[in-house]
Amino acid sequence: MANHRQDLVQGTLDLLILKVLARQPMHGYGLMQRLGALTGGVFQVTPGSLFPSLQRLEQSGWVTGSWGTSENNRRARFYTITKEGRQQLARERKQWNAIALAISNVLDNA
Repeated sequence: MANHRQDLVQGTLDLLILKVLARQPMHGYGLMQRLGALTGGVFQVTPGSLFPSLQRLEQSGWVTGSWGTSENNRRARFYTITKEGRQQLARERKQWNAIALAISNVLDNA
């Protein structure tokens, strides 16, 4: 299945972005590459889904963005998770774990 492209479950992209940014600030293209690598290429995040999600996260106060220079000397917007973003990540992670457990219980016991 690792070779098949899959769509992200509604709402999980924000969670994945927060998790990646909790490790280090990144620019958009770096985020797309990192998410693809972490999922073994199963999830291919496109600019059309990434940037609206980053905008939503910024408007919520969970990430901040600032302009800088990328590793290939291009102007890029770097995103950093905020304290509120870390708190939201903890809440969403707890909720995700509960959902995953519930689904797993159904799949294993139905």
